[in-house]
Amino acid sequence: MELSDKRGVENNGFVQNEAFDDKETDTSSQEEMPKTCIVDADPAAAEELVLKPYAGMPKEVLLKFSSQARYRVTREILFWLMITAAVVLVCATIAIIALSPRCLDWWQASPIYQIYPRSFKDSNMDGNGDLKGIQEKLDHITYLNIKTIWITSFYKSPLKDLGYGAEDFYEIDPMFGSMSDFENLLAAIHDRGIKVIMDLIPNHTSDKHRWFQLSRNRTGKYTDYYIWQDCAQAAGSVTPPNNWVSVFGNSSWQFDDVRRQCYFHQFGKEQPDLNFRNLAVQQEIHGSITAYSQLYHDYTTTQVGMHDIIRSFRQTMNQFSSEPGRYRFLGSDGDEKENIEATMMYYGTTFIQEADFPFNFNLINMKNLSGNSIFEAVNLWMKNMPTGKWPNWAVGSPNAARVSSRVGKEYVNVINMLLLTLPGTPVTYYGEEIGMENIASENVTFPEKSPMQWDGKVNAGFTEGNSSWLPVNSDYQSVNVEIQMTWSNSTLNLYRELALLRSNELPIQRGWMCYIWNDSNIFVYVRELDGLDRVFMMVLNFGQESTIDLKALVPGLPSEAIIRLSTNFSNAGKAVNTKLIKTEMGEGLVLEYKTAKPVHTMEAFQGNCFVAQKACYSSAFNLLYVSC
Repeated sequence: MELSDKRGVENNGFVQNEAFDDKETDTSSQEEMPKTCIVDADPAAAEELVLKPYAGMPKEVLLKFSSQARYRVTREILFWLMITAAVVLVCATIAIIALSPRCLDWWQASPIYQIYPRSFKDSNMDGNGDLKGIQEKLDHITYLNIKTIWITSFYKSPLKDLGYGAEDFYEIDPMFGSMSDFENLLAAIHDRGIKVIMDLIPNHTSDKHRWFQLSRNRTGKYTDYYIWQDCAQAAGSVTPPNNWVSVFGNSSWQFDDVRRQCYFHQFGKEQPDLNFRNLAVQQEIHGSITAYSQLYHDYTTTQVGMHDIIRSFRQTMNQFSSEPGRYRFLGSDGDEKENIEATMMYYGTTFIQEADFPFNFNLINMKNLSGNSIFEAVNLWMKNMPTGKWPNWAVGSPNAARVSSRVGKEYVNVINMLLLTLPGTPVTYYGEEIGMENIASENVTFPEKSPMQWDGKVNAGFTEGNSSWLPVNSDYQSVNVEIQMTWSNSTLNLYRELALLRSNELPIQRGWMCYIWNDSNIFVYVRELDGLDRVFMMVLNFGQESTIDLKALVPGLPSEAIIRLSTNFSNAGKAVNTKLIKTEMGEGLVLEYKTAKPVHTMEAFQGNCFVAQKACYSSAFNLLYVSC
């Protein structure tokens, strides 16, 4: 072994030292070579030094060390730990998927905002609302925390029936814009994460439709596109085939001078009914559904009364629902009024799906307003709805008087509180979020369709033209979007907070609903979720001033609850005594409290509780599961 003058030990590993060639050494160099000396060394010790692992060692040396027990055992332990972790992760993922409830779809998770396009916003100063006007006001939709809008019919139409008798299912009426405007609107809607709903009215067409003109002339396959029957004629008068009447009370048969027969119409005589027993008609309607599905159409509503036809529509729309997040929702206007069982048939059966829900007009059809009438309207739907189906609620529509005019402006806020805290999907008709009223004029045919009131300027900001197709309500300077955005206690901001509460709180979004109490003045119910100790109790006054002892009604109810939201914003956050809850006329309270004993588990309330899609909450894992 060589030792340098610096007394250090040179370890060259397993690289063999190169001997200096005396002959090749530069003897003229002034630099001295280190002086070395030879000492005796133990060969075993040298071997031990050489065999220590070092960075960059070749494969042969590495293998000598990797085969040693201390390295092999450690390596095997790490290997099996990784395998075990992977198996556990896969099993946990499978378990979570298997136990998790189905996520709410887009048509369940958000309120639906219904727009009558002719009255929403005019973009070209002709006095009529249009598609570009809707696009201009999409920020209002996002301000309301709404993710779904429903645009009523805007197909090419003579507009005698407000657009519900289409002249062409493939064209946009020029009053509302063009197909390009519609596509731009769709793009803008989807850019904001909003879904769009459209009407499809396959029950009938306009008498100006090309199909009807061909049918009345008995042209080819179109001969039987409509329902024709011979009419008896005597002394210049026409006797219809039978005594059937339309929804407007007159005969449902109309004589046609060209064909010399009567055609059937359930609605106006300008709206002849299609003959859905004709397969060619079914194929035509399926074609129109397909066309709009390719344009990312998200929803269709139909007035067809034949369940086999609706099932075929469902099958057609399912063809465009395979992509994640692209589900095409089918709803039906199947309101049978006095026959709730017939309405529920539109849900379909366990094995055969029809509509995702038929529209619920119970809250609109009420004869009078009281705590009892609200309870009866809600209970009628919930107790008859098939198990596992999803409810929906509407308090306004293009065919009904506005809430303010129907029941009184003092009840607008509490009606909105009811709408947004009931289980299911709420449907809001444009303007109800600010408490708009019908036009107070005897000369107006459609008082509930007055232009949207955006601000206090001329024509309420609806149009920059000289006039609008219907007059603006005279209260527009105090009832409009712009001014209510600045009022903390406004109808608009209460609606916005209620929509936010619904989207953020699981018990309200998808939990149980249990009736607690109802009388002529108030309706009380709770929303709760298995696994969550937080409960929301709604105390809604639809009559006169009332006081109630809730603690006496609900065993184990805490003596104090917090007002989460109130129709009077100044009360929010206050604590109230549950033995003495007082509400004024039209006042609504959303109370929040904690309990270990939810109402739906109490025997006394077993017949008063409903849940559409059951789910339970795990606080340990912060997730939902179904096996409660």
